[in-house]
Amino acid sequence: MVEKRKDGRAMFTNTAAFKRLEAQKPIDLSVELTAERIESMVLKGVGFDLYYATERVSSDILDDLYALADESHALEKMRRMQAGEVLNRIEGCESENRAVLHTAMRDQFSDRQTAAPAVEAAEKAALELKKLERFLEKHEGKFTDLIQIGIGGSDLGPRALCIALQAFWRPGCRVHFISNVDPDDASSVLNAVDLKKTLVVVVSKSGTTLETLTNEEFVRVRIKKMGLDPKEHFVAVTGEKSPMDDPSRYLASFYIWDFVGGRYSATSMVGAISLGFCLGFHGFKEILRGAHAMDLHALTASARVNLPLLSALLGIWNRNFLRLRTVAVIPYSQALLRFPAHLQQLDMESNGKHIDKSGRLCQFSTGPVIWGEPGTNGQHSFYQLIHQGTDVVPVEFMGFKKSQHPYDYEIQNTTSQEKLLSNLFAQSIALAVGQKNDNPNKQFIGNRPSRILMAERLDPFTLGALLAYYEHKVAFQGFIWNINSFDQEGVQLGKMLATKILFHFSAKRTKGKAEPFPLAEAYLKMLDL
Repeated sequence: MVEKRKDGRAMFTNTAAFKRLEAQKPIDLSVELTAERIESMVLKGVGFDLYYATERVSSDILDDLYALADESHALEKMRRMQAGEVLNRIEGCESENRAVLHTAMRDQFSDRQTAAPAVEAAEKAALELKKLERFLEKHEGKFTDLIQIGIGGSDLGPRALCIALQAFWRPGCRVHFISNVDPDDASSVLNAVDLKKTLVVVVSKSGTTLETLTNEEFVRVRIKKMGLDPKEHFVAVTGEKSPMDDPSRYLASFYIWDFVGGRYSATSMVGAISLGFCLGFHGFKEILRGAHAMDLHALTASARVNLPLLSALLGIWNRNFLRLRTVAVIPYSQALLRFPAHLQQLDMESNGKHIDKSGRLCQFSTGPVIWGEPGTNGQHSFYQLIHQGTDVVPVEFMGFKKSQHPYDYEIQNTTSQEKLLSNLFAQSIALAVGQKNDNPNKQFIGNRPSRILMAERLDPFTLGALLAYYEHKVAFQGFIWNINSFDQEGVQLGKMLATKILFHFSAKRTKGKAEPFPLAEAYLKMLDL
């Protein structure tokens, strides 16, 4: 008898499709990769081509993977998420109890034929966008630089997107980020700007984030020392009625809501001000338009033509059936320098879970370790391990047919962009096919999986769609594993212990007393504190 969950659906490892997949034999890419396979295994949508011939899947394996998605009701759960049903919860455990509506933040481009919670969320987002448009118009030309202070989702996504679109920044506008509570982080940024012409955006949903509030005060002190009024330079992005929702301290306040998780918040007001500042309001709306197009694709495309669903299923095949523990995300675009760092949080904070949504321990592997750097740089560092190391590392490549800037030159009869793409395709082929050689040092075993996501050019629309593609890939995997991809309880313990240790630092300075904490006291003793 197949074990069922409380809602009557089969557990992930006890679905019929899972049992068939366990019996499937993965293909050997070093033998089976052909030109015909490459040309036939392409999925297109929202301006992207997903080349997956270099994954170790056959048509039978793909059939079973799609059956797994069907048995897990993955598409139905996507519909429920985008409609605003409460999905952020663990049954039978004290946990968050919220809707998940980051998609509503960019639902500004179509008639909202959806459920009331999603419509209400989209309308809230529209009001904040209107506020932002008026704010940018009012302060046009006043500021040359913007500093965003935040950490985690209040930094990684917006930073990655701003850097990725630097080619589209408006003349005379620059964006900087301070996240680490390390004082050297703030000092290096402050030394690079003219504070008289700098807008500071402080982002904290709760209004209580330790690192963010510390860095905010650090910057306020510098601004006051210059004889400036901080209120004329600071903007808050926070929850309504949070401690930061204070018009006496901020030039303006923009709101974020509980139904948008930090790592899913780049297209909310968390990223809107910095992106609107450097790209202009229209440029930011292009990001929203691209993300919304991918949202609709994930919501309405059937299983076999659904880009993020296929990517999720290939990842599950590699993680749960090939037992591969990590994924390297390699954009062949220098503009996506910080995008892998954003994906680390998006994926690992979402799917790094050890219990399912019924509160039971997972008897299977969940999210892999995500890491990466841009190609071709990585070829001259960690590709050695990827090609000849003892662990197999699946690779997700990203590439673009055209560069962002119009400048490229023929050097030795080929352009730089052609050299970039040649390296991308060569690495995927090399991983798959390998190389035989009598010298074992020159042998490449091959049969190592990868896939390529290709688009025309990295512009605001495409970047928005790329962001949403990965958000939905992660969500689909969580739906299939039946884990909660939308909380982050795992970050809380370290925060709590850090607060306890801070009391010891404070007590030492003020001659007060702190709650005994022998383990921490041992470290402080070694620091002579």
